[in-house]
Amino acid sequence: MTLAELARGAAARVVALPDDADTASQCQSMGLQIGASVELVRRAPFGGPLHVRTGEVELAVGRELAARVVVEST
Repeated sequence: MTLAELARGAAARVVALPDDADTASQCQSMGLQIGASVELVRRAPFGGPLHVRTGEVELAVGRELAARVVVEST
């Protein structure tokens, strides 16, 4: 499943990042690293970003990027 498919309030663990190095680096700089625990806090309306918590940090992640981050439920 991808981060974009995660249900609101659900927790998961990141298991794979996008294949291209630039996007993977961007994810890692935001704290979305393989093995990181994430929780989907909310979805912005009208196709806006997903608000994701990893550790004590809350991030706004675009839906296109979220669809490329693979997670597994915890």
